Parts: sequence; C-alpha cells; structure tokens
Amino acid sequence: MEQTKTKKEWLALETSIAEDFSEYWGGDWGCDSEVGTLRAVLLRRPGKEIEGVEDPESCRWLDVMDAKIAREQHDALADLYRSQGVKVYYVEKMRDDRPNALFMRDNVLMTPQGAIVGRQAMACRRGEERYAAEALALLGVPIVRTISGRGIFETACCLWVDAETVILGTGNRANKEGAQQVEQILGSMGVEHFLALQIPYGYAHIDSIISFVEEKTAVFDPARLPWDVWTDLKKRGFKLLEAPSPHETQELALNFVTLARGSVVMAAGYPVTKQFLEDHRIHVIEVEIAELRKGWGSLHCMTAILRRDPIGRLD
Repeated sequence: MEQTKTKKEWLALETSIAEDFSEYWGGDWGCDSEVGTLRAVLLRRPGKEIEGVEDPESCRWLDVMDAKIAREQHDALADLYRSQGVKVYYVEKMRDDRPNALFMRDNVLMTPQGAIVGRQAMACRRGEERYAAEALALLGVPIVRTISGRGIFETACCLWVDAETVILGTGNRANKEGAQQVEQILGSMGVEHFLALQIPYGYAHIDSIISFVEEKTAVFDPARLPWDVWTDLKKRGFKLLEAPSPHETQELALNFVTLARGSVVMAAGYPVTKQFLEDHRIHVIEVEIAELRKGWGSLHCMTAILRRDPIGRLD
C-alpha cells in the first residue's frame, strides 16, 4: 500500500509563542525590562471593594479611602498613561471584600512569552489572582505560569534587570517555593542570572527598594538594598544612585513607573526625590494619588505591565 503523504498543513508550526501573539492571542504582549518604552498596562479601577473598609488595619491600609476621590485619582493616572501612548486595560471583576485589588502589580508579572500569575500571601488578598487571570485570558495574554502548591509569590517581588537577569525577592510575601517556581519558568525563557534579595521586615516587595530609570541606571534605598545585590549590579556596570531622603524613601518615593528610558511618572509629594531625579537628567511627571496611597502602596504597585518595547540583552 502506498504511504499517504503528510499534508503540509498537518505539520507542527515551529513559531515561538511570542511570534504567535498578534495572530493567535489578539495583541502584542511581553516585557524583559523595567525601562523599555511602556506600551500597555493592566489596572484595577477601585470598585465596591474599597467602600466597605471600616478598619484600615484589617487590610493593611494606613487610613480609610474616600471612594470618589480615589476613583478620580485612579482615572487621572489612567489618563496620564494614555497621554503617553500607553494602552490601558482593566480587571473588570473583583470580590467585594478585596480592597487591595487596585495594587494589580502584585498579581501579574509579565515576561517575554506571557504572564506569570502570582499567589497572594495575606488572607485579605488571596483570591485576587483569579480575577487577574480572567482579565488576562479575555485580553488574550498567555498565562505561562500560575504559582501553585504551597508556593507564595506576590509578583512585585521580581524586577527585570535585563533580558537575562532579574532580581528575585523572598520574604513574607514570597516564600522559597514560590520563588523557585518563578525561577524555573524564567530560566526556560533564557534568564540566566537571579539576584537574590531578602526583603527586610516591614517591607512587602522590592519595588520600593530599587527602581530602574535607564538600562544601566537605578535609584535605590541605601538602608535596604543588600550589599550582594549592590555589588553585583556595580560589577555589571550599573550607575547606582542613592535615594537622597530617607523619609521620602520610607514613604514609597521610589515606587514609580518608568515610561521610557530616562522618563518616569511618580506620585506627587516627594519634592526632594523629584529634584534629585531631575538633577540626574531624569524627566519626571507627577500625578496626585494621595487618596490611593492610603492603601500603603503607590504607582508601581498599581500598574501591571503588559507590554514594553524590548531592549534585548544588555552588555
């Protein structure tokens, strides 16, 4: 019997998932840095969940928010992103008892091949992940990993240094098992270097300890950045700028979002840090989010990245 010839259309496609984004996933997603030009973000506009808070300590807030003002400030942030050419997407659904869901960066870490969905540590936040995953799926963002088992990992515990290097934090919000799961999936994407950062007591994540403003420039909290991480970055040729105001740094002054190389958006109310950045030729755009900051978070906490222009592997 003559062997039937295999039809060409039956053969496996050999394209990467990144190459499939536009045709099969409905968008152009991916991120391998903290400084490539920002193109798309995922936010959670504060909903009913912020209206039921009576005891701010129950959800790790500093004070109760005025819902109307909080939403106005969040809308102003979204409008600012749009004015900079950034597409803004939203997590539309959320449990009514999850008031911290506006801090969406803690649920989603974007990679060059899709999103990692974290697993929240605190009881008052666990479950936000489900709605973040739903929003990602509706947008067509591939979910390459969901932290599972006994792993805990809030995704603001990871920062990109370059395409083959990340800073990976562990502490109360990210245990060893969760960090290992992140390391495993990023390693499969070509990340070779994982700079371990033990998050200090009293700090949730690492995005208020160090922030990148250009490919080889970062601003850091000298009281909380571990010596090993500082040394490693210096060996890689980074210019490391010591944040000038311990008070402002403690109040999350470094929790800003880089819009593009040398340009950031930061919360209003940090005059010393703003002047410091501008003195180092960093363009600063301020936005008023005082009401939102009552949730003990800031701009970087609220902004899950869906797309940055790639900058490639850095020398």
